[in-house]
Amino acid sequence: MTPVIILRPEPGASESAARARRLGLAPRLCSLFEARPIAWEAPPREDFDALLMTSAQAARLGGAQLARYHGLPAYAVGSATARAMAEEGFQNIVHGDLDGSAIAARITADGRHRLLHLGGTTVAPIAPGPLNIQRVPVYTIGEKPEAGLHALLEPDAVLLVHSPRAGSRLAALVDPLQRRDLHIIAISPAALEACGQGWASGEAPGQPDDERMLALAVRLCE
Repeated sequence: MTPVIILRPEPGASESAARARRLGLAPRLCSLFEARPIAWEAPPREDFDALLMTSAQAARLGGAQLARYHGLPAYAVGSATARAMAEEGFQNIVHGDLDGSAIAARITADGRHRLLHLGGTTVAPIAPGPLNIQRVPVYTIGEKPEAGLHALLEPDAVLLVHSPRAGSRLAALVDPLQRRDLHIIAISPAALEACGQGWASGEAPGQPDDERMLALAVRLCE
């Protein structure tokens, strides 16, 4: 059976693998990165009228200080982020399936002005429009040794790339001769572009989420 290689950090990697198995796919885990919490200073709640998270890792790794913001209107990019926020006690979460700029436009339309964005040390740019956004990193993503990746790269394998950073690292690890027998499914056009050229195929779903990536993988593996 064609292997589907999942490169994202835990716990997302295991979640993707479980979804893949339910779809009849053969997932192989080879995380290139790991998420780690960092110390952060929580700004005063009264300085904001909305909270945004663009990654589920912010909810999972933000720690006890997240509770300070439970009363704020909460926004998330992606259903996985919204679920992680709900697990940490946030309620009435509004989520969008596009990107940070799209949800920022929604927040503005809802009449919010002062936004706290909790995320990683590196995040995709957000067009703020009229919003005043304060970004506070609560976690970082560090590289893991890529031991085992090349053993999984059999012909026609499908690689799931969940971020531009993962795409860039994959491009550095896999030489052009290997690429021509491997397929890329990336979470976004930016992540796909970061993978470079020369792959057997490359595509991204219309909306950036894991379920849609796996639906594309099912089609490739049929």
